[in-house]
Amino acid sequence: MIWSQQFDDVVWLDSNNYKQKHSNYDAVLAVDAFTSIQTDYYDAFGKLKEYQTLTKDWIFGYLTYDLKNDVEILESKNHDGLNFPDIYFFQPKKLFLFKGNQVEIQYLKAVDDEVENDLMAIKSSEYDRCYSSCNDIKIKLRIHKDAYFEKINTMLAHIHRGDIYEANFCQEFYAENTAIRPLDTYLKLNDISKPPFASFLKCQNNYLLSASPERYIKKTGTKIVSQPIKGTAKRSLNKEEDNKLIYNLFSDEKERSENIMIVDLVRNDLSKTAMKGSVNVEELCEIYTFDQVHQMISTVTSQVEENTHPVDIIKSTFPMGSMTGAPKISAMKIIEALEETKRGLYSGAVGYFSPEGDFDFNVVIRSILYNESKNYVSYSVGGAITAKSDPLKEYEECLLKAKAMRTVLES
Repeated sequence: MIWSQQFDDVVWLDSNNYKQKHSNYDAVLAVDAFTSIQTDYYDAFGKLKEYQTLTKDWIFGYLTYDLKNDVEILESKNHDGLNFPDIYFFQPKKLFLFKGNQVEIQYLKAVDDEVENDLMAIKSSEYDRCYSSCNDIKIKLRIHKDAYFEKINTMLAHIHRGDIYEANFCQEFYAENTAIRPLDTYLKLNDISKPPFASFLKCQNNYLLSASPERYIKKTGTKIVSQPIKGTAKRSLNKEEDNKLIYNLFSDEKERSENIMIVDLVRNDLSKTAMKGSVNVEELCEIYTFDQVHQMISTVTSQVEENTHPVDIIKSTFPMGSMTGAPKISAMKIIEALEETKRGLYSGAVGYFSPEGDFDFNVVIRSILYNESKNYVSYSVGGAITAKSDPLKEYEECLLKAKAMRTVLES
């Protein structure tokens, strides 16, 4: 990681050795773009499909939430303090695949004579970790508490009228004129959370520092796996109390209904490319425990034909159900009207395509976004709003989800 910071294009994906069924690698590091694509949302999936098809190699990058405007007739006109490209992928010259105590190194032929020198440089790399903020970070709220309650009540009115059943409503916390040390900030965030889908991404002066616990979608051969999260509970240092919190989350009627509604949405999305009768719910409302929180996670799978293009699978399921709502298009329209910030990379996805056309992408949540050129730092949090939502409890859940990011930035 330290050695990688010399490059303009970096993706680091880390499972933090979290035990899970669907995993290919413990960690992956891709650096130094040989080729790349970055563009706005217009025909973004078409351009990505062409790039992935022609490259036929590993490519790493991200999809922003606002690619919804390419999938459906939608728009994004809210404030954007970050100004990241809507889509960005690169073919790395240098790739490291970690599994257990082994690492597989893949270099393009143009740079394969640099392996030995790079390994020596990696071995001798030193990093001075800074355990205090590099300046006084003043975090602001894009939506203040009273306005949040008002917006949630508007969302509830839409639900009671039957416009939607559920929608994920998000709010931004941000700091202007602020410089941070991206790698140091990521390492501290990862130390606090140790999630299975952590990622550090650098695209020139744009950074993602993510402690995501959620997989969006994965393809291995003809099998597709999606693992939506809906349902969150705090942790306790007291084991008996922590077990009670797990039981309460598992038994919570509202949290289960949130999760099941999104499972139905994911089943519908996967069915668009699935072989007939192959969509299956492997896990429903299972509780997974992380360092910061307990989460309710379901696992939905399908089988696709061998000739189904991988980008078409992603396009037909994007954006992910856990960050939108049901029905999806109506929820996205209402979200856009009520939120104050363009989501951008938040609630998008980061991951990779393999040379064989397999892929694995997370959901960008529990993440800090940083535009170094603009000295702008941002993190957003959200929650699913249903007919049974209590605005105060939803607000408190947002603060719980924001705790790790705020702690890291203000420590």
